[in-house]
Amino acid sequence: MEAAVTSHKPVEPAVPARAALPEPGAEAPRRDASSSEAPGEPASSGVAASSGGASRGLWISSTYFAEGLPYAIAHKVAGEFFTAAGASLEIIGLTSLYGLPWNLKFLWSPLVDLHGSPRRWLVGVEIALAAIVLGLAAAADSGAIWLVAALFGAVAVAAATHDIAVDGFYLQALDKDAQAAFSGLRVGAYRLALLAGALLVAFAGWASFGAAFAVAAGGLALLAIAHAAGLPRPAATPGAGAAPGATGLRRYVEPFRVYLRQPQIASSLAFILCYRAGDALMFAMSSPLLKSLGLDTAARGNVGGVGTVASIAGSILGGVIIKRWGLARTIFPIALVQSLAILLYVALAWARPALPWVVALVTLEQLAAGVGTAVLAVFLMRRCVDGYKSSHFAIGSALMSVSATFAGSVSGYLAASAGFTAFFAIAFAASIPGVVLSRLVPRD
Repeated sequence: MEAAVTSHKPVEPAVPARAALPEPGAEAPRRDASSSEAPGEPASSGVAASSGGASRGLWISSTYFAEGLPYAIAHKVAGEFFTAAGASLEIIGLTSLYGLPWNLKFLWSPLVDLHGSPRRWLVGVEIALAAIVLGLAAAADSGAIWLVAALFGAVAVAAATHDIAVDGFYLQALDKDAQAAFSGLRVGAYRLALLAGALLVAFAGWASFGAAFAVAAGGLALLAIAHAAGLPRPAATPGAGAAPGATGLRRYVEPFRVYLRQPQIASSLAFILCYRAGDALMFAMSSPLLKSLGLDTAARGNVGGVGTVASIAGSILGGVIIKRWGLARTIFPIALVQSLAILLYVALAWARPALPWVVALVTLEQLAAGVGTAVLAVFLMRRCVDGYKSSHFAIGSALMSVSATFAGSVSGYLAASAGFTAFFAIAFAASIPGVVLSRLVPRD
């Protein structure tokens, strides 16, 4: 249960291997958004030209695991912490506001393109995340709830910045063919981190949240050390895409101007904003629903783990489907399946079934959600223009998370007033605009 391309199911691209051909009468093609080369550089400048598949697979897996783990802490684990602490539905719903840094990360995303390099940002922020989560471990069992809440916020800000760097590094270091070849691995590694988040919750139920956060901090520190020592160094010039002679504010604004000049940008923006709205509502109240069905913290963690495994399988399946039939033919049916899967939670809330049925329905919903994640991720990557890869992916994924933050923040109030069955029916209704818009957006 993403995101967070975020939302709760975060965005992990699965790029088709075959690019769409330009239509007759279209304007002269720009450089491919996924290309690894900066303007004027030879095609061999990217890592894809020189690194073996095994080594690339290793760093892709580790960087996207490192991206997914702090997301899971700020979203899934935070909600479970306050659920276990006995917080009200309204407070639990407000934990969705930890998504605000993902909504706003586009504001500082140009810094990654214009200053330093994605690699340097990636390693530096991982060190900061390890330190913050270690502080969270110390505070979690102290009873200092407001300090814990503040540290979750710090994790969210650092994690959103880390997302910019990881996605930018992936787009910079690999050419388009390599991006397609490793898209399923990228998705799987990110969702494996979400599974690790579910296991942290289960471990917290067995030991304590402080111990769980200490384990997470150690893992992040080890990842930072490994990446500092082992990540490749792609040949790229920071800020290469900036307009010639651009300085100061103009240089900062240029990525946004280029993004907004793309064809059919209005329908694209509407689709990005609406696509995960229903899922965001559903996810925000998933833990309270499971608690109301009699599942304790450890049991919820175990069910979440099974669901995350299903979402990994779904995201890889989504990548295979899109690679086989292309984005144009799959975007609408996949959006429809993702929307209909929310009705499984309506069934859970209404029927209140035994545990085996709970596991089965959660697993099916997560399988559909994983397939849905692949479509949005591909769509976001197709909106990235060469020279602004970090900025443009951050803009798209930030817009995607706006609906998640807004929907999640009001979810507790809706659930408390309407009841769980009506609430999840509302979540299904909120998913319909995204399905309709999937017929109106660019499909190249």
